[in-house]
Amino acid sequence: MLPTRRLLKLLPLFLLLLPTAPWAAPPTLQKAATYTGEEHITGWFMSEKLDGIRGYWNGTTLVTRKGKTIHAPAWFTRDFPPFELDGELWSTRGDFSFIQGTVMDHSPSDHWKRITYNIFEVPNTPGSFPHRLARARQWFKAHPEAPARIIPQIPCEGPHHLEQFMASVEKKGGEGLIVKNPDLAYHTGRSAHVLKVKHASDMEGIVIGINEGRGKYKGMMGSLRVRLDNGVEFNLGTGFTDKARKQPPHTGAVVTFRHHGFTHTGKPRFASYMRVRTD
Repeated sequence: MLPTRRLLKLLPLFLLLLPTAPWAAPPTLQKAATYTGEEHITGWFMSEKLDGIRGYWNGTTLVTRKGKTIHAPAWFTRDFPPFELDGELWSTRGDFSFIQGTVMDHSPSDHWKRITYNIFEVPNTPGSFPHRLARARQWFKAHPEAPARIIPQIPCEGPHHLEQFMASVEKKGGEGLIVKNPDLAYHTGRSAHVLKVKHASDMEGIVIGINEGRGKYKGMMGSLRVRLDNGVEFNLGTGFTDKARKQPPHTGAVVTFRHHGFTHTGKPRFASYMRVRTD
């Protein structure tokens, strides 16, 4: 048995030989609650909620909401600032599959030329929301080659103005809005001062089983057995293409689906499959 002193000398070498984790601890993020229509949102800022991959810039590296490293090309982040940013990696509306495939690829491709970093927050910068965004705006004004932009923020004149803006976003194929109290200092966690506005909600669950199809779906997947974070289980059987039914998500995959509220037993109403999440 090796003496204790020699073991201590060998410890640093041993630590270097350990395999590195595939991702770091998840960043502590700001999260939106759901708008109910009862909140007083006059004077708040509203913006389009982009359907992409959330990317947290920690000053040196882009990571996902779960802490996975995003392998962006060096040219993409070369002119990013030494301070934190929170935003959406995005290309255009209705293009999530392309965005996810590009952003989550461990070997960055030329497809990144179609991706932009759309900033909606500057974490841990002091001051109000407009003041925080001004810091990022000033940086990128001095670094115009960076593939980044600040998501436009519109002062909300009231619920009617919100609905008008929502209608215009939906007409363009957008998925919803974010409304935010602009006067508060930066904070993390889920907050009643940051709200998402969507006519249909979406959420995620884990696939725990695959049910065989019947009739025209015989020989294919009929539905997925999905478990929510609160333990509720249900069958998700709509929203799939024939291709997805022939090659369904595997057990353990995280899937996103749309729904319209919940039943008295806590199951999502009119749930419809959207996609598999890999970020």
